Amino acid sequence: MSSVLLMMLLLSFASHALPEKRAPMNVKAHTVVIDERLGLSTYTGNASIAQGSLAVSAEKIQIFSKKQVITKVIATGTKKKLAHYQQNQPNRANFVEAVAQKIVYFIDKQQVRLEGEAHLTQGFESFSGGVLDYDIKEEKIIANKSKDGTRRVRFKIKL
Repeated sequence: MSSVLLMMLLLSFASHALPEKRAPMNVKAHTVVIDERLGLSTYTGNASIAQGSLAVSAEKIQIFSKKQVITKVIATGTKKKLAHYQQNQPNRANFVEAVAQKIVYFIDKQQVRLEGEAHLTQGFESFSGGVLDYDIKEEKIIANKSKDGTRRVRFKIKL
């Protein structure tokens, strides 16, 4: 396992994910597996990543990279303990907090996809459904029912 590669991956994630890119990144997990050829780092067992206002926690977190630049982060939870994502919004006092069975963060697109028991809170507004897509830059949320149709979209807004 190359500690230099791990540091480059973490710094790459920091530079794309947050305006607080100079803040230290803290990673915790029971097990860490880094596959340099695949560009994949996997953190399992109560895994968490924190940097500035960004916090991601799940049973398993995978970080995908190409040419030592992080492209995607996948956080996978369990039915009992969902994956969690939280981050301050640029130019706003409110934050975004989300939980789901699976959270996929597309770094370049600045988009977060929540799948399974998805719930997102943005300030005083909350959304839930089978699948939620959140565009960070555009502050746009697209909510869909679950694939089996049992979980319909719900939302609460404060005007």
